[in-house]
Amino acid sequence: MANENEVVAMLLAGGKGTRLKDLTKKSAKPGVPFGGKYRIIDFPMSNIANSDINIVGVMTQYESTFLNSYIGNGDKWGLNGVRALTATLTPRQTEQGSNWYNGTADAIYQNIDFLDEQNPRYVLILSGDHIYKMDYRKMLSSHIKAEADLTIAVIDVSLKEASRFGILKTDENGDVTAFIEKPKNPPSTLASMGIYIFNYDVLRRELIKDAKNPQSNRDFGQDIIPEMLRNQNKIHAYTFQGYWKDVGTVNSLWEANMDLLASGLDSEIYRDLDGLTIYTEDTKSVPQYIGKNAKVIDSIVNQGAIILGEVYHSIISNEVFIAEDATVSDSVIMPNVIIPEAATIEYAIIDSEAVLHTGASYIGTADNILLIHGKDGF
Repeated sequence: MANENEVVAMLLAGGKGTRLKDLTKKSAKPGVPFGGKYRIIDFPMSNIANSDINIVGVMTQYESTFLNSYIGNGDKWGLNGVRALTATLTPRQTEQGSNWYNGTADAIYQNIDFLDEQNPRYVLILSGDHIYKMDYRKMLSSHIKAEADLTIAVIDVSLKEASRFGILKTDENGDVTAFIEKPKNPPSTLASMGIYIFNYDVLRRELIKDAKNPQSNRDFGQDIIPEMLRNQNKIHAYTFQGYWKDVGTVNSLWEANMDLLASGLDSEIYRDLDGLTIYTEDTKSVPQYIGKNAKVIDSIVNQGAIILGEVYHSIISNEVFIAEDATVSDSVIMPNVIIPEAATIEYAIIDSEAVLHTGASYIGTADNILLIHGKDGF
C-alpha cells in the first residue's frame, strides 16, 4: 500500500450538465442538491476522505463561483490542515494565453504544475457527478498487484444503458483488451465508471504527448486510453460491486433520490452507504416541524422544514415550507421552496427557491419527471 501523500486525487467538477436542464443554470452539476441534505460533490469528496487520501485538486469551470465557495479549503470533509490540502483549480491565464478546460485530459494537463509540486507516485482521477461509496485503497491495491500503468474502475450495466458509457473488454486476468467510448453496438456491458488510477510518470508522459496532437479531443475515453492500448501499456480493470449512479439526467437524479427511500435498510444504496460518513455542509438550522394535522409517510425531511400538508414517498430538503392542504408525492423538493396552499406535486423535482402557484398541480410521471425551476410555476 502506498504511503501517505503518494496518492493525489484529481476531481473533475467543471461540467455544466446540460441534461439536468435548469438545475445547472446557477451551478455546475456537482453542486446540485441531493438526498435532502447533500450536494452531489459530497460523495466523491467523502470517498476521498474515507480512503485516507489527503491531497485533492478540484477542477472547476462552469458557473464555478458557488462551487468554489462550497469546496472552500476542504474543511467539510476534513481535507484541510497541516497534512492535508484541497486546492480549487480553475483555468488559468498564462503567458501563452487563457484557455478553458477542453476535455477531461486537458483539465489534468493544464494542472501538471500542481501535480509536479505534489510529486505523487499515483494519481486518482474522479468525476464529480456520481452517487456511490467506494474505498479507493482497495482499487489502489489491485492496481499495484496487477503492476498496471492504468487501472479503470468498471461496473456491469444493462445492454440498454451500455451505449452511454465507455465499454471495455478484458482477458482472463482482468486486463483491458479493448475500449470503445459510447459505442452504438456495445460489444460488452462492462462500463467504465470514469475512475482511473495512473502511475504518475505514465500519466504525465501521455498527457504531454496528447497535448501535441492536433487531432485529439483531449479526452481520456476518446484519446488517452485508446492510445495507451495501441502502445500496449498495461491497463487493468477493477470491478466494482455495489451501488453507483450516474445522475446526469433529471430522471436519473430523481431515481437516485428515490433509491434512498426504497425498502428501508435493505435497499442497495443503504447497504452500500452503511458505515460510511458522507460529509456535508451543516445547514445550522432548527429542527424540522411536522404540524399536528400533517401527514408524512415514507419520506426524508431535513432540518428547518415545516410540514403542514401531506407528504408521501418524497425527499424534503432544508428550509422547505409545505402549506396546509398541499400534497407532495414521489417528488424531490430542494432547499428553500415554498409549497403553497392546495398545490399538488407528483413525480417532480422542484428546484431550490422555485416559486409555485397556489392551488396549481405539478404532475409528471415515473418515466418523465417534471422539473420546476425559478418562476416556472407561474
